[in-house]
Amino acid sequence: MDYVAPTLLRNGHLLSIYPSLWRKVATQHFERERITTADGDFLDLDWSRCGARRLVVISHGLEGHSRRPYVAGMARAANAFGWDALAWNYRSCGGEMNRKLRFYHSGETQDLREVIAHARAQGLYDEVALIGFSMGGNMSLVYLGEAGAKLDSAISKAVVFSVPCDLAASATQLTRPANYLYLSRFMRSLRTKMQLKHQQYPDQIDIARLDKVRTFKQFDDRFTAPLHGFNDAEDYWRRCSSKFFIGNIQIPTLIVNAANDPFLAPDCFPVAEVKANRRVKLEVPVSGGHVGFVSFNRNDLYWSEQRAFRFLNEGS
Repeated sequence: MDYVAPTLLRNGHLLSIYPSLWRKVATQHFERERITTADGDFLDLDWSRCGARRLVVISHGLEGHSRRPYVAGMARAANAFGWDALAWNYRSCGGEMNRKLRFYHSGETQDLREVIAHARAQGLYDEVALIGFSMGGNMSLVYLGEAGAKLDSAISKAVVFSVPCDLAASATQLTRPANYLYLSRFMRSLRTKMQLKHQQYPDQIDIARLDKVRTFKQFDDRFTAPLHGFNDAEDYWRRCSSKFFIGNIQIPTLIVNAANDPFLAPDCFPVAEVKANRRVKLEVPVSGGHVGFVSFNRNDLYWSEQRAFRFLNEGS
């Protein structure tokens, strides 16, 4: 099931940008639920139900949220293919700043663990699958690798797209001139969040010269690492890059990274790691961009949505 990009959208940048600007997916039917975490913070969950006994848990990308078109499109596709969907928002991403000093990062698996446990506790689902995009894909792979053979037996499969499996390599890739717009947009959003965090914790968040924070190295050294228990950006990237966890994944897992994804450096394609684990499959379409995989059809299903549920429903 190879992806073929529309004629006018074969460029990786166009495929990455088009969905966020032009795709519209209804979310009025989403049911919002707020849960309290073990440490007293909160997470906002959006449910899209069709009465199924199977559930997909969808994890969004960096500075994304559950109502972005790529997440909402996947949730809609889940219902069409016979699954309920739970799209969750990371701390600070659901439309309201979270309470605690910490927020989220690429290896934050405790919150994902709590979301899955909450869904399972309802007793409605016999099977759970994970779908992740970009940072959410990295997080999902880390979660599966950490759990290994101790993973909840109800979690059957996982599919992830556009995954920066090597965080250091991806951070460097995004500093390339061709990626200036992406990086500047991420930094602008993250700097705004640090200003809000400073209002909550003025003695613990220093925002002096915040406008000079322009790269992930600078941001992760100054904020992500100290707020989440890492020594520095390199320590964070090393400990949370999913390629180091792939070898311990025990369930069928599909990784789809497009060859023309502008966010991904060569080290983000975990060929050797996948070769060493027969449960994990890596697909590298020639085209697709970053969380793109645009398709035009009367069902408004993107290729990524069709590919995900072919794998989840048929195992191929």
